[in-house]
Formats: sequence, C-alpha cells, structure tokens
Amino acid sequence: VQLQASGGGLVQAGGSLRLSCAASGLNFGITTMNWYRQAPAKERELVASITSSGSTNYADSVKGRFTISRDNARRTMYLQMNSLKPEDTAVYYCNVWYRRDNWGQGTLVTVSS
Repeated sequence: VQLQASGGGLVQAGGSLRLSCAASGLNFGITTMNWYRQAPAKERELVASITSSGSTNYADSVKGRFTISRDNARRTMYLQMNSLKPEDTAVYYCNVWYRRDNWGQGTLVTVSS
C-alpha cells in the first residue's frame, strides 16, 4: 500500500487549503480512510474519517471547518480545510487499515497568525 499526501503549505489564519491523498495497492473502495495530524511536541491525533459508503466523522476541533471526501474512481481522499487557525499547524497524514496500519509520508500545513 502506498499513500501519497499533498497540498500542504503556508497560509494565513482564516485561509483555506485542500489536501489530497492518492492511494495505491489496495481495494480503495472498501476501506475507511483517515486523516491524522501531528503538531510539534504533541501526539498524533485523528482529524477526520470517511467510510466506504461516505459516512464521515470529525474531531471536535475541526467540525464545521474541515470537510473530508473521497473519489473512489480516482482512488483519492481529500481534506478541505477552511477558516484555518494557527493551532491547525501540523503535519497531516493519510492513513488506512488494510491488512496492516498504513501511513503516508505527511504534508506540512503551517497557519500564520
């Protein structure tokens, strides 16, 4: 399984970014996909999940601001992040449990105040 995250960058508070995670080596359409993040000196936390049927779940800290989605035909997951805050600064990772725990390389999101 390979997960390739992209779309991170530097943005001012209140701005938006869209992350993408391209997946290969798995039956993408049947898996629950996750976005995690890890801020400096903090533990990795689950940000959002999306099931194979499109049901979603969000951390309280991002509800109403972030939207997770997937395109099964493109084998890609997305995270639309709006109204970004400095506390959203972190490395964002895509994750899937498929035979084992699989992680992408992460993409850095930096939100300036």
